[in-house]
Amino acid sequence: MDMGIAGKWALVCGASKGLGFGCAQALVREGVNVVLVARGAPTLQQAVRTLLADLARPADTVVEHVAADITTVEGRAAAFARHGEYDIVVTNAGGPPPGDFRTWDRDAWIKAVDANMLTPIELIKATVDGMAARGFGRIINITSSAVKAPIDVLGLSNGARSGLTGFVAGVARTTKLASADVTINNLLPGVFDTDRVRGMAHGTAAKTGQTVEAIIEARRNNIPARRLGTPDEFGAACAFLCSRHGSYITGQNVLIDGGAYPGTY
Repeated sequence: MDMGIAGKWALVCGASKGLGFGCAQALVREGVNVVLVARGAPTLQQAVRTLLADLARPADTVVEHVAADITTVEGRAAAFARHGEYDIVVTNAGGPPPGDFRTWDRDAWIKAVDANMLTPIELIKATVDGMAARGFGRIINITSSAVKAPIDVLGLSNGARSGLTGFVAGVARTTKLASADVTINNLLPGVFDTDRVRGMAHGTAAKTGQTVEAIIEARRNNIPARRLGTPDEFGAACAFLCSRHGSYITGQNVLIDGGAYPGTY
């Protein structure tokens, strides 16, 4: 299938590994020029080398990187200094830590909201009008399945990402954007084989005495697909929503969780 996005420019946040890297890889394979942003320079540089060595990448596709914290004003300025106008933006920031809401002070809440709600909104604000003027734009927010099925120990994430979801539901449906082929959608990952999931498993193991693999296996057994998701398949879903074939899909929350969510809607 020709996605129809070769030659476009994309900004992919949190792109050095995990789901962000999966999205960047899928876009690069479609001939999209990509600017990767992440905080850790060594990991980011390795991600760029991997993408440039990918034999599925069209030879003329550009892969650049910015080592910066996209949740800061300075980080966003650095991303736009590298390339001024983006046709595709994938927002993604590390989720806040789990815990008991009774222990979270105002600073913890502000940090979570700033990273997982306000940063995507700032990136949307910085790009959608230019996208509309050019007649094409795709924004994908990587959020969480916890938006549909909140997890008690992830209250910071539940709250911040739900705020973003409500915002997107309104702005994505404005005629100015939708009629100009500018779409905004949220991708809601369930349990994927990423460093974050394994890091949380290590934390649980330290508290309970179980092995990490036993904890991961228990999570697999709670998923009808009986496996964790892979960044590759997540990236493929992202690329489709970014493609010309996704132009009639906007304001949606696309859940990718192997059937774990038990609801009808």
